Amino acid sequence: MQSLYFLIDTVLNLYTWVIIISAILSWLVAFNVINTGNRFVYMVGETLHKLTEPALRPIRQFMPNLGGIDISPVILLLLIFFARNLLREYWPGF
Repeated sequence: MQSLYFLIDTVLNLYTWVIIISAILSWLVAFNVINTGNRFVYMVGETLHKLTEPALRPIRQFMPNLGGIDISPVILLLLIFFARNLLREYWPGF
């Protein structure tokens, strides 16, 4: 059972990093630091968007308009941290 716990915890940890990298990449594109005309940057951005959008879309539906500021990644990260702590607290054997 500990192997399953470590697998779930590792997947949640990796997804946390995907969300953080996606947010940083979106800021870099928004401030014209990097250009999506570059094929590699476009592919990385599209992959990150496809990985994060299914989890962020339901959060964005419930969020009020904050004038162009998207805090849905922060809310998703808080939910992931909560799930990891809950998993650690209630998993048998820990």
